[in-house]
Amino acid sequence: MADYLRRARECGLDWPLPDGLDDTELERRLFPPLPAAADSPRPEPNWPVIHKELRRKGVTLSLLWQEYRAVYTDGYQYSWFCEHYRRWTGKVDLVMRQDHRAGEKLFIDYAGQTVEVVNRHTGEIREAQIFVAVLGASSYAYAEATWTQTLPDWIGSHVRALTFLGGCPEILVPDNLKSGVTSPHLYEPDLNPTYQDMAAHYQVAVIPARSAKPKDKAKVEAGVQVVERWILARLRNITFFSLAELKEAIADLLVDLNGRPFQKIPGSRRELFEELDKPALAPLPSVPYEYAEWKKASVHIDYHVEADAHYYSVPYQLVGQKLDVRLTAGVIEVFHKGKRVASHQRCYDPKRRYITLPAHMPKSHQEHAEWTPERLVRWAQKTGPAVARVVETILINRPHPQQGFRSCLGVMRLGKKHGEDRLEAACRRALAINACSYKSIDSILKNGLERQPLPEAAETAQPLEHPNIRGARYYR
Repeated sequence: MADYLRRARECGLDWPLPDGLDDTELERRLFPPLPAAADSPRPEPNWPVIHKELRRKGVTLSLLWQEYRAVYTDGYQYSWFCEHYRRWTGKVDLVMRQDHRAGEKLFIDYAGQTVEVVNRHTGEIREAQIFVAVLGASSYAYAEATWTQTLPDWIGSHVRALTFLGGCPEILVPDNLKSGVTSPHLYEPDLNPTYQDMAAHYQVAVIPARSAKPKDKAKVEAGVQVVERWILARLRNITFFSLAELKEAIADLLVDLNGRPFQKIPGSRRELFEELDKPALAPLPSVPYEYAEWKKASVHIDYHVEADAHYYSVPYQLVGQKLDVRLTAGVIEVFHKGKRVASHQRCYDPKRRYITLPAHMPKSHQEHAEWTPERLVRWAQKTGPAVARVVETILINRPHPQQGFRSCLGVMRLGKKHGEDRLEAACRRALAINACSYKSIDSILKNGLERQPLPEAAETAQPLEHPNIRGARYYR
């Protein structure tokens, strides 16, 4: 009502209304037509530039509109500005109009298409996998060929992709590949420990794409499609005889792909990368990530953990604990609750070895008295003197008696499976033929060899002497 009274005052009308004033004339006076627009149209914003600027950190439509009005004081209002920007983005490809900040996300996946590689000597054909990584803001792409999608190739491709980019994004967005994501989950997906280790080395976060949410990975799916069309399709008639040849061909065409002009916005992937993503990437660490595998291992009574068919010592106080073991090409590291407690040079001897640091051994076994060489001999004596002699022999033949604890326990447990009498007989045979090991005694029992007559030399065997072992007779 107040608006109507104001309009009436402005056009000189009062109550009662003049005679002869009909409704049409009254409406014309109260709501006069707007003045004709000026001949010169208002300046139109440069929408491609607006779109590109929005990908910079902290930049908003409101800020860009204010900058537009600072240059064009008679420009359009903010509501018109936002509405027409949305209309413009509707005409651009989905993958190009997504709002990705510079240096924020690297999208990762494998192409569905593979490439054949022929063995020059045998003619065998093997399918190579194509790894693809795409930056969100610039769509700058990386691609390479690997033999598999397994964890070593998956991690290696990440390391080479980040080296290619020359920096680290804030977030890695992989698909839910088993090599990277152990258990997909909407809120808390479980990542492979090696993948987590690599992400920590480069100080990046990993946020896997949600299952059945194609928009989460639209950028990389478009990147995969571009790689298939502009790289793999151009290689379809070429026969490759090695993975190195295929990698080189992909690298050459990748330069062309990133340099191709966009169809609907100005510039190319490389130009946008140099302008947007590259300055926003965090620097690479001083050394590349070294591939490592993780496993859980329990600390046995001999304060060693098993890793890659060898035994590595840890501080004896951790006996019975379950620890995390990290295996690289040259080093074995052991962690307890996230803290490294042991580090060893990795052993590649084909035979099982004990790698023991003296600092991990107890100064005396009083602090850890429940397991000592003497106790094992005493326990074995309950089964029979031959079992005790075998245990003594195993302990004596190790640089440190504790390294023989596992074998001794294994021998004594054979009595539960085959009976103590048979074990005692098997141990007598093992002593006679100088085969005092768990595997030898187990084989004797499995084949019933303990029933055969013993060689005469077995009856004249001399007692064993060793400074760490008092001998079975001590406990009689």
